[in-house]
Amino acid sequence: MSHKNLEELLQSVKNPVDLARNSQIGPYVYPKVQAEFSNWRDEQKSWRETCSLFDQSHHMTDMYLKGPDALKVLSDLGVNSFKGFEVNKAKQFVACNYDGYVIGDAILFYLDKELFSLVGRPSAHNWVQFHCETGGYKVSVERDERTVVNPKGRKLYRYQVQGPNANKVLQKLNGGPLPPIKFFNMGEINIAGRKVRALHHGMSGVPGLEIWGPAAEGDEIKAAILEGGKEFGIVNVGARTYATNTLESGWIPCPLPAVFTGEKMKAYRQWLPANGYEGTGSLAGSYYSNNFADYYLTPYDLGYGPFVKFDHDFPGKEALQKMAEAPRWKKVTLAWNGEDVTRAIGTMFQKGDRAKYIDLPLSNYGTWPYDKLMLGGKMVGVSTFCGYSVNERSMLSLGMVDIAHSKPGTEVRLIWGEEGGGSSKPVVERHVQTELRAIVSPVPYSEVARESYAEGWRTAKS
Repeated sequence: MSHKNLEELLQSVKNPVDLARNSQIGPYVYPKVQAEFSNWRDEQKSWRETCSLFDQSHHMTDMYLKGPDALKVLSDLGVNSFKGFEVNKAKQFVACNYDGYVIGDAILFYLDKELFSLVGRPSAHNWVQFHCETGGYKVSVERDERTVVNPKGRKLYRYQVQGPNANKVLQKLNGGPLPPIKFFNMGEINIAGRKVRALHHGMSGVPGLEIWGPAAEGDEIKAAILEGGKEFGIVNVGARTYATNTLESGWIPCPLPAVFTGEKMKAYRQWLPANGYEGTGSLAGSYYSNNFADYYLTPYDLGYGPFVKFDHDFPGKEALQKMAEAPRWKKVTLAWNGEDVTRAIGTMFQKGDRAKYIDLPLSNYGTWPYDKLMLGGKMVGVSTFCGYSVNERSMLSLGMVDIAHSKPGTEVRLIWGEEGGGSSKPVVERHVQTELRAIVSPVPYSEVARESYAEGWRTAKS
């Protein structure tokens, strides 16, 4: 039986959480880009030691907002302040539901007068588009979907050139010194005789730019970057490696959208398609609840507290004002115990029960991973995005722990695997849960990233 919208889909089952727990969709897809160009170990090392080329052209949704009310709708929905926001600036846009829980986030680009683009996973885009269409705003919306659901093909290429040698590569391509572009600001450089727009972003906390232009020019620009970067050790990074950089930089890309409950959100659920991102995404891991709301996260949980500004009205403002007084969790990196990880992997070579397979380098097996963190027999937080970093020689995950247990060096127990032998997701083999020791650590985990981001935000505000 087909359902017209997300609300109908949720109402059709006894326990809506089971839909996500047993969704046949696996982890988020990074399509079309070759899995590995060399090997994922050397590809990971490149952003720390030489220079990486990331192809971001296919896995994110781009949505363009144009019109006299484009800035207004974004300000009305985002927790961010928009004071001083102007053309050629960007920001990490965060949107919440009416109770202050995060629906999604994306990078917001101020491209031109009355023209913006949102780039990222589609949950924030959907919320913004809903309000554009139902809120009486004078704004038009154009979506350029990620490649897996876009038979027409993408409008833009989008690349990231990053690493200690990135500026040397870019200066060579530009034919001279790079223009001074502040953190989260945009400018233009030259590559292969073409003007290319650039954002000073920084996925791993090291020098570099995110660049983009018409998709028809993408192959030409990529070839020029790889050729120009040879002498500086540039490495083409594959899809298998790409997402692991966030383990070192500390951005959590996978919060479950806080849209599945609440009467005030019903009209939105009736607008959302049943077969969209929200309706087909998969929930994975050892944390179980029959209430979707228990999986919701706040901006403070995700480390977005500094973005929340109460200088304007937005959904969830009153709730967040109360949360700001006493946040429940703190975002952390979790460094998994190597002996415990190898013990779990070792069950693959033994008779009897086996632990859930730990894939490398990225170990997520659902769209929204949630694993329990235990201390003294009590749950003290959740682990989300996880994988291996050759740069840190460690399995890492990004998560949240109770403020009382957030001191670096605290040891917790991460419960790896699902209950009852595992859900019916095709990517889940029959297994038993196992405990893995993990050390609560700073976020970003990489000292390079921590220092770079702190300096970047100081520069951006000056």
